[in-house]
Amino acid sequence: MRNRIVRPSRAQRLVPPPLHVNCALFLDIDGTLAELAPLPDAVRIDHAVAAALPQLSARLSGALALITGRSITDADRLFLDLILPIAGQHGCERRDANGTLHLHAPAKVTLAKLRKLFSDLAARHPGLLLEDKGATLALHYRQVPELASHIHRTLRSGTDEVGAAGYELQPGKRLLEIRPDGRDKGTAIADFMREPPFAGRLPVFVGDDRGDEHGFVVVKRMRGWSVKVGSGRTTARYRLPDIAAVRQWLLGLLPAAVAAAPPESDAQS
Repeated sequence: MRNRIVRPSRAQRLVPPPLHVNCALFLDIDGTLAELAPLPDAVRIDHAVAAALPQLSARLSGALALITGRSITDADRLFLDLILPIAGQHGCERRDANGTLHLHAPAKVTLAKLRKLFSDLAARHPGLLLEDKGATLALHYRQVPELASHIHRTLRSGTDEVGAAGYELQPGKRLLEIRPDGRDKGTAIADFMREPPFAGRLPVFVGDDRGDEHGFVVVKRMRGWSVKVGSGRTTARYRLPDIAAVRQWLLGLLPAAVAAAPPESDAQS
């Protein structure tokens, strides 16, 4: 009988190839480098990854950037003295490799209306957490998941009522966020890829959430590697099962002695 070729299903995906020094590496934070926590302030970066990031950046000649929904200020807090290129608030703010900050200002009047909509809803339901990042707003319902449908319905109808043209609701893991339309993780990656030291390299983006799908689409368009962390439907070509697998895969770019060495201290004390 002829041997049958078994191909991986869309759910299984493929393990990404080993990183090499000609990659441009883009990393989400929450759910990719750090386990999710009940509150955003409670998130801690895996100390082995935090210790390895400067060495990974050096191996890539500086072509490593963080791509996050957090604000840049909040993300920097997680990494202490490590200052990397980063896109925050889904690309609404971006610090390039030279340290220059690029801002995409929201419409102030509309944002004020949205801030009231989100804060009023949070005030009515104990357990909801409003995270005001500046240009974007996120309502976390991790502690009250039974309110998910109510929150999605209320905010979708509410944004229509206040006339939130130019803004888009972005679902996440037990949160609903609103951000300026036209800015997302994909546009941020495209911005980096037009600049040194990222330009001309193979783009690689690793993320875990629905907001990361914009990045996967852009990276696939550039014929790069899109890597989904964890379960769930995705457009990404590759998949890693969890944060531990992400760590092991990242450390594969480093010399064996460096990758095996324990970090001197945790990223957070």
